[in-house]
Amino acid sequence: MKRDDFLSWEQFFMTVAKVCAMRSKDPSTQVGAILVNNLNQIISTGYNGFPRGVDDDKFPWSREGEWIDTKYPYVAHAELNAIVSARTNLTDSDVYVTLFPCNECTKIIIQAGIKKVFYLEDKYKDSIEVKASKRMLDAAKVEYYQISDFNVKISID
Repeated sequence: MKRDDFLSWEQFFMTVAKVCAMRSKDPSTQVGAILVNNLNQIISTGYNGFPRGVDDDKFPWSREGEWIDTKYPYVAHAELNAIVSARTNLTDSDVYVTLFPCNECTKIIIQAGIKKVFYLEDKYKDSIEVKASKRMLDAAKVEYYQISDFNVKISID
């Protein structure tokens, strides 16, 4: 008999997104994202970090202080990195992301033609950015689902 305790597609893809997040050097928030086509093939991956060619030792990682002296103007989000790294049309694809997308990433998700967003955490759900994200996703008829039964533990020894 075959195993019945294998990962579902959602568990598998979110596990890959969580592994991608482990590449992030951000000391406070590590986010991973993957793009998947309708054949359940991974198209692209991304994690939050500084753009290529920007020395992350010479820029701030702080969350506090003057905006220009924080990480916020410099860090590229996981969704953005996955989308710009994809080398194919993303129409009708899905994105799996460990944190609900901000409003800026949501605009890019919609423009890319992504039709479903699967996310693990929504820790900023009361922020105006996430409220704007959900408003745009609803207007564009992009579906979004929280994966709540995620119980896969990742252990790298």
